[in-house]
Amino acid sequence: MPGRVAQPTIVTQLPILIPKIFEQAQISVATHQKNFVALYKIHTEAAEHTETVRNGKAVKLIGERRFEEEFQKMLLCAFGQKKSGSQADRVIKFAGGYTQFVNEKAAEEKAAAEEEEELEDDETSASRFTEHLLKFLLKGFKAKEKLVRQKVLHTVAEMVSHLGEVNEDLYTDLRSSLVERVTDKEASVRVQALIALSKLAGTEDPNELEEGEPTVLEILLDAMSFDSNTEVRKAALLNTPVNAVTLPRILERMRDTDTTIRKLVYHSVLEPKAMLEDQMGPTHPRALSIAQRELIVKNGLGDREASVRAAAASLIAAWVDAVTDHDSSEVPPKKEGEDAAPQPKEKERSEKGILALLALFDLTDTTVAADALLSVFASRVDIFENLQFDNEYWSEISPERAFLPRVFVDYCIATKDNVRLEAALPVVTALAFRIQDAYNNLVTGIQSYDEEKLLRDFSEDEKVRVVDERMDQEFILGELLALAVNLDYSDGHGRGKMSQLIRDMLSRDTLPTNLVSRCIDVMRALSAGERDLIQILSEIVSDLRDSSDEEEEEPALDADAESTYGATPATVKPKRTAVFGPKEPSTPEEKAHADAVDLRCLTMCISALEGLDSPMENNSSLDGIFKKLIEPSLHRTEPEFKHKALICLGLCFLVSKRLVRQNLRMIMQGIEEKSALRVHFIKIFFDNLMVHDDVFLREENLHAKMIEFLGTVLDRDTLESPEELALVCIGTTKLMIAGMVTDTSILESLVKLYLLPHTADNQELRQCLTFFFPVYSYSSPANQSRIQKSFIPMYLKLKEEREQLEDETEMIRCADIVALFSDWTDPEKLSKGPLKEDNKALTEAQSVQVHLAIDIVQELFKDTLQKDDKKVLCQLLPKLHLPEKVDDDTIKRLKLLMHNLRMRRPLRDTTTLNNFTKFENMILKKYEKQLEDFSEEEYRKFESLQSLFEFLDSIIPLDDDELIDPEPRKRGRKRRSQSVASTTTNEEGGTQFSGTPPASKKGKSRAKRPRLSAESDHSGTPDTERQSGTPSAPSAPKRNMPKRAATKKPAPDVIVISSDDDEEEPTPRPSRIREQPRGRVKQEEDEDESLVDQDIDQLLEDPTSGRTANSTAIISHDSIMDDSDEDEEDEVNDLLAED
Repeated sequence: MPGRVAQPTIVTQLPILIPKIFEQAQISVATHQKNFVALYKIHTEAAEHTETVRNGKAVKLIGERRFEEEFQKMLLCAFGQKKSGSQADRVIKFAGGYTQFVNEKAAEEKAAAEEEEELEDDETSASRFTEHLLKFLLKGFKAKEKLVRQKVLHTVAEMVSHLGEVNEDLYTDLRSSLVERVTDKEASVRVQALIALSKLAGTEDPNELEEGEPTVLEILLDAMSFDSNTEVRKAALLNTPVNAVTLPRILERMRDTDTTIRKLVYHSVLEPKAMLEDQMGPTHPRALSIAQRELIVKNGLGDREASVRAAAASLIAAWVDAVTDHDSSEVPPKKEGEDAAPQPKEKERSEKGILALLALFDLTDTTVAADALLSVFASRVDIFENLQFDNEYWSEISPERAFLPRVFVDYCIATKDNVRLEAALPVVTALAFRIQDAYNNLVTGIQSYDEEKLLRDFSEDEKVRVVDERMDQEFILGELLALAVNLDYSDGHGRGKMSQLIRDMLSRDTLPTNLVSRCIDVMRALSAGERDLIQILSEIVSDLRDSSDEEEEEPALDADAESTYGATPATVKPKRTAVFGPKEPSTPEEKAHADAVDLRCLTMCISALEGLDSPMENNSSLDGIFKKLIEPSLHRTEPEFKHKALICLGLCFLVSKRLVRQNLRMIMQGIEEKSALRVHFIKIFFDNLMVHDDVFLREENLHAKMIEFLGTVLDRDTLESPEELALVCIGTTKLMIAGMVTDTSILESLVKLYLLPHTADNQELRQCLTFFFPVYSYSSPANQSRIQKSFIPMYLKLKEEREQLEDETEMIRCADIVALFSDWTDPEKLSKGPLKEDNKALTEAQSVQVHLAIDIVQELFKDTLQKDDKKVLCQLLPKLHLPEKVDDDTIKRLKLLMHNLRMRRPLRDTTTLNNFTKFENMILKKYEKQLEDFSEEEYRKFESLQSLFEFLDSIIPLDDDELIDPEPRKRGRKRRSQSVASTTTNEEGGTQFSGTPPASKKGKSRAKRPRLSAESDHSGTPDTERQSGTPSAPSAPKRNMPKRAATKKPAPDVIVISSDDDEEEPTPRPSRIREQPRGRVKQEEDEDESLVDQDIDQLLEDPTSGRTANSTAIISHDSIMDDSDEDEEDEVNDLLAED
């Protein structure tokens, strides 16, 4: 009988069952839950297979170990994939999900066992499975392949929040390994490490850490702030727990360089955590401070990206619902079948939510609250439609209730929603009554406080309460006045009441100074024109100054006083043409009162002049104000008077060219002098330059004065204040963009301020210039040309400044300076609008970097340029833009420079030479047709290139090796070739001397004698005879010397025979050598001759011995001249006499 076949057990079937489950899990996430159950069943059955060891004293868990091994094999298959794909991610997600599933099952069984009191051991199959899997994964943290490390950490991140209970050692190893991976060089690994580490933040106890060891929270915050990778910062932001400690660091990410991170701060962090299950969350607006709320609104709505602004608007709209839901526990639902018209409850809810939101902001100091409210109106149309301002709304006035309708009206005007505007605006007469009541309440409160203060002392809390109440009343009055500016004053009755009310308020001393400008704005809306407004202002100022010595109790305003349309403020009192000064005060109290009145009058003048457009000559009343009020206040010593008077003076200059011409020197002196008012002088100076540009451009003296002054101010060190220097730069950049300043020296000064390190902390200046240079460069070809011309001078100056800096001071590198100028002169970024129809102008504009290349190559001729500078400049050459069309003269000029640079100043550095050669090949290839038949002699005939040839002719090689051209250009008479005598060749092939030497006077300078045998065997002829101009006799046959590799034959000495015509422009001569006695000269010649003969004999005997290529005794010339006889010398003299 055949033997029995053993039945397969669950342990033997694990290699088949587990892969099938993982195969289904990698297909779709939807099957994971089903496969969790199937895998857990297999896991449970396998855990039942055990084996007793040690005589029954221990149990070996065979089934669990086989299950864990198969499970780990499946993970290894996923880790081994070369590319990170969705299948591997689903397998990893399944592994993490199963860890959670098995630990939840174990927790349920443990809870049930505790209820039945049958718990025997804390260790379960789930805890053993988790511990062994975690130890297995820790081995992969230091894998060589980055993809393996990333997948291992991904698996740990999926399962770490569901680990259950693990022993202390394993937790410590896990934490230390994750902290180590946070600094991994791969960003994807750091992302997964931070995700896994963030899940340990909630269970960490800082007291258990060693001293100096960072907490998990600190690691997350540092990665969120300082990691260079966007994805790492994003992972840290989304996984950092939000609380009072981490919130300030999270809010810093609103200014992150990456748009996505800035958007996530609003969309994924602040908004979702505002409300947590109907409870106030950590980012609820009431949980934030006022500064944090204003910072969120300011940064979000002011972001340059539309997506970030939309996310911030969504957050602010969510705040409205958050404060509404928090204040009211229940909102009645809308019944079915109701009309679409908003119900009273919805109106009340919208109004309540908006007012509650406004109460969270400081309405007085900034415009943040207005920006937030406008954002709500734009993003929540339902709230905007539900707002109504009826009599019931105005019955209880508060700062928020006064602020809301004013912003609502501004929004309707901006969006041109006339229907909603008419419904929101109150009647003029009704608003006049409310303004009167608000003003009377303010005056009454001030008087009551003053009276009560005489009777008793107020505590600090009472003083704070009184100040707060007064500020609220002033704010309410100011908002009502701002609302009155936009009213429709076609109703004569309401117009008259409002006019008389505003005029009476301006005439009272009790009107707060900060509300004077609001009253002037209302008066401007009521006036028929600017002359009418100035006339009213003149009358009010006269009344105030004339009555400043009278002390009468001011009655409360009565808005019921009868007035008609004809009795407007301009006709109530007779017109005046001058401002009458007050009486001279006799007591200190009267003087103080008069000064307060003058300050109030100056404030009114500032508010009126800010909106004035017509020339000052058309307003005679303004001239009176200027002479009687502004000018005297300008000469007072009190700072507050000089400050306000100076502002008035600058506003008067804007509407009077005559005053500008008369006081320009005074303004410049104010800038030069170091005082607290210098900032105002700077503002006045540049404002008037921009407004009266025609005056400065037409008058050459003023324009030259302006350029000189700007250069002085920008280069001097007296502007120590960063604010003053920033103002000067802002004003100068406006003038340059407007085309009023075209001087390159001003441009160079701005470049120095932008790049030098002493302005690094002046962020306002740096931001202005960062915006200015690209705008200035790309707006005009002329601007790019100016930048191109200033490149080389600025580069040399900045390099010099860099060399003079201290070691600790950092400055922009030379390579970065070159890159900036290359970007600013890039013609591809130029606005080509006006140049499309002008081909010549377009060609010239496109060639700006060709001119830049000419400047660079011309600078390379200078022997003072350092090696590193040449390297930096040549690195730029191949990166320059080469247009399709270039002017012939321009490209020929560049070719000549490159050709002569190789001959006269060859580049020695390999990198520099390679870059130069690359650029040269680019030029030759791109402009091959224009450069064919290149001939320097032909180019010399072009008149346009004469200046270039003058420059090239002035370049002398530093040594003989630098002249590379095998056929150098023949030089003129003043640069003769080195020969014994200058001769000319006739048609028959004979030679004749070019002229006779001049008569000798005293001693002639002698030509430099050759080092070795050039002067040997002259038949006793002294040096003075040879230098007198007499030609030497024909030489005897020469004996050739053996040549050596390192021996170079120098050119013979030049003996110039000049005619009388040459005496006016003598040629350069060698330096004089003092004559020596003839006997001594002869002795030295004999010694030199003997030494040379010895060298010759040695070479003839053994040419290879005793001399090497590097020998120091180099014989550059060897000619044995026979003694000239007297007959030949006489013949030569006869020929010279015949000439």
